[in-house]
Amino acid sequence: MSRPDKTNEELLDSLREKARRVRLGIIDALGIGNRGHVGGSMSCADIVAALYFYKMHHSPDNRGDPDRDRFIMSKGHSVLAQYAALAEAGYFDKAVLGTTKSLGSLLQGHPERTTPGVEANTGSLGQGLSIGVGMALAGKADGRSCRVYVIVGDGELAEGQVWEAAMAANHYGLDNLTVIIDMNGIQAAGRTRDRYSIQNIPGRFAAFGWKTFEIDGHDMADIVKALDMASALKGCPGAIAARTVKGKGIAFAENTHAYHNNLLTAEEREKAIASVMAI
Repeated sequence: MSRPDKTNEELLDSLREKARRVRLGIIDALGIGNRGHVGGSMSCADIVAALYFYKMHHSPDNRGDPDRDRFIMSKGHSVLAQYAALAEAGYFDKAVLGTTKSLGSLLQGHPERTTPGVEANTGSLGQGLSIGVGMALAGKADGRSCRVYVIVGDGELAEGQVWEAAMAANHYGLDNLTVIIDMNGIQAAGRTRDRYSIQNIPGRFAAFGWKTFEIDGHDMADIVKALDMASALKGCPGAIAARTVKGKGIAFAENTHAYHNNLLTAEEREKAIASVMAI
């Protein structure tokens, strides 16, 4: 996709910095010696930053606003990216990130509605888009201006419920719904194409009646333009197929399933921070 005008460079630079802070927040949430889903969290960090700090209408001071936009992390194991964005946005103190997955913490290994800013419990793969369809339908029925954004993983597309939701979204003309597919190509045990190959993901959503956009999921200009185009659609939902890199930002964790769910030693943590700061 073509880049926005140079007059938007200040905005893009600010969003790139937010994405850096989200990545650093992921590292804070992971901590030292604690196993967590760092790879998939890092791969969607740029998209999550663009949603929370550019596109979505939301406020930590008015969490119950009926016109707020809703975000669903359907691939719930990547919630560390959402936690980092919520902390950066002021939904809770950043110090809370260090308690992730601790007994009694606000922040657990998968999203729960008890966490400020989280709209739905997810983690059983394939369900998030259905939840998003329901929210989008409710918004339409109530005459609300709210939009719904759902991030799914490319491996998650093996779940049949995703495609049932995709059909329903088209049937009801949910132009207030956008799905972003994090196409990092790697799932828990290896390459997605070797486990359950789903070819031509943009074409598949298009066949279900969605307007589709294919982007570089780490190019902030691409992300911003696709989100703007999707929000301008009339009569059909939008699907953004984002090509991403598993573990993006942590050089030693990139493009490998080894850090799908893994821990960082103290030394690796320092290397990870240095790597993110060098982006």
